[in-house]
Amino acid sequence: MQDNNRNLILAMVLSALVMLVWSIFFAPEPAPPAQDVAPSASQGAVQPEAAAPALPGAVPQGAAPELDPAVSASADPSANAGRVAIESPALAGTISLAGGRIDDLELTGYRETLDPNSPFVRLLSPTAQRRVQDDGSPVAPGGDAQIALQKPYYAVYGWIPAAGTDPARVPGPATLWEVESGSTLAPGQPVTLRWDNGAGQIFRRTYALDDKFLFTVTQTLENTAATPFSAAPYGILARHGRPDTQNFFVLHEGVVGMTDGKLLEEKYKNLPDLDPVAGEGPAQLIEVQENGWIGFTDKYWMTTLAPAPGQSFTAVVKYAPGADIYQTEARMPAQTVAPGATATSSSYLFAGAKVWEVINGYQENPGIDRFVDSIDWGWFYFLTKPIFRLLHWLHAMIGNMGWAIIALTFVLKLLVFPLARKSYISMAKMKELQPEMEAVKQRTGDDRMKYQKEVMELYKREKVNPAAGCLPVLLQVPIFFALYKVIFVTIELRHAPWIGWIRDLAAPDPSSLWNLFGLLPWAAPGQGSFLHSFTLPVLAILLGISMWMQQKLNPAPTDPAQKMIFAWMPWVFMFMLGGFASGLVLYWITNNTITIIQQYTIMSMHGHRPDFFGNIRSSLPSRGKAGGKSRDKGGK
Repeated sequence: MQDNNRNLILAMVLSALVMLVWSIFFAPEPAPPAQDVAPSASQGAVQPEAAAPALPGAVPQGAAPELDPAVSASADPSANAGRVAIESPALAGTISLAGGRIDDLELTGYRETLDPNSPFVRLLSPTAQRRVQDDGSPVAPGGDAQIALQKPYYAVYGWIPAAGTDPARVPGPATLWEVESGSTLAPGQPVTLRWDNGAGQIFRRTYALDDKFLFTVTQTLENTAATPFSAAPYGILARHGRPDTQNFFVLHEGVVGMTDGKLLEEKYKNLPDLDPVAGEGPAQLIEVQENGWIGFTDKYWMTTLAPAPGQSFTAVVKYAPGADIYQTEARMPAQTVAPGATATSSSYLFAGAKVWEVINGYQENPGIDRFVDSIDWGWFYFLTKPIFRLLHWLHAMIGNMGWAIIALTFVLKLLVFPLARKSYISMAKMKELQPEMEAVKQRTGDDRMKYQKEVMELYKREKVNPAAGCLPVLLQVPIFFALYKVIFVTIELRHAPWIGWIRDLAAPDPSSLWNLFGLLPWAAPGQGSFLHSFTLPVLAILLGISMWMQQKLNPAPTDPAQKMIFAWMPWVFMFMLGGFASGLVLYWITNNTITIIQQYTIMSMHGHRPDFFGNIRSSLPSRGKAGGKSRDKGGK
């Protein structure tokens, strides 16, 4: 059984490798130093850059207007401007008439916590911060208050004027618009804003919304003057201050985009280190010829600008050091509007949850190129994507994500069953060869080279591959990481229940042996504390038991060091995996259980039924000592 134990040792080593990789790549990064939400109003607004001359149809060489970093209610024009309500099955919020900003948006299908009364997830926030009491309630005018730490995050649209044109003739981030038509933005109920510059140009902006997360923004420029007028439309997504992130190395949060089929990803921490661009500051400008989109992604939520398919544009990623603003832009080509003519530019704004089915739908219609790649599929994307698709289909069929994970485990084990079967048959044949191997050992004595040579000849003659048991174990590693990625990053697992106390498969099992699983009147140590690893939730205990049972299908190693490692390994893993997502631990338990059944059944069919209970008895210290004494007496 030396080779069988070697395979088990390999499994344990690979499992330990999983733990090591977890600690290096999956653990959170150190949190960034605390920063102010945004610069104070005393810093003033950053003045727009003057646009350089531009040929018709080209993107002006100047930057889009910088955004006002002021956050106080007195300095921010959006604080006192009128607003247009947003109401849909998935979204609620308002659009500020100051700049026409979409800066107030909640996702009504998602709450902050499992508590059904917890607030909806807030995606976009205005620059004017609300004043609140210490308990979070509103403050009466003149009352003592603190400023709510709600970092501004919004989308704003406008036009870049041609060189030599007064910037006041185009709408900017602070322009006050008036409602021309519509009262509430809702599916099938667009809203149009209007602004007249008084110099012969009338600007309109029409917002339309579907029943999910996609806005269609149409900007028009009507030229009633006697001379042509040139300008370039743009869209901006801005985040004031570095947002709070998960800070996991394995998870991408920050800028995400697609530029002519090439995925663009930049973490927030890297934006201040971008190469300086004249008139832009730290920035990256990418010319997109046909298809693309750009924006910001969080773990579960995303906001992106997507020009119409086939539309060329300049994708911009930039950071404003003085204002501490992270910014992405989509700058369209300039348009020259003849007297009496109207120019139109349409684009899309996605603002919502990264639901695969919804995002995939937008990839198909209106045709946002490779939009599903906005989900962070990771290095093993060739496994992660099909595993998620299969899990998604199983969930649709079963209706419960926990049972879908169990069904997924059965499917994955079925796919690798031919290899597993070959492995277990090889293990059974190895048992048959044990007497001959012992004879070889007696014949060769201490000559290790001769022993290895004769053993290999024996394997070749009997057509036994001692490495056959390794491949199924090796395949488990990428599958494990791919499944971990699926459970960790896809919103479909967020707050997904299984049974009883497991109400969120993307979070650790909340039960704890510390308080006898809720029977005792004290709380278990919280996640993140040193003692949390010792709380032992139910799933972690079941995992330890399943690993221990899997070991007992084979006799314990004769080497004392290996025997000690085997004895401790399941219980060490039981403690180590308590903080993993419960969905992942559920997969591991199911995988171990199926492996036990497969190995026991296949080896039994080939006449070598594992002595499960005998191996348990032989591993007990008291029985071992008693057995040793009786054997000594028998020897005498």
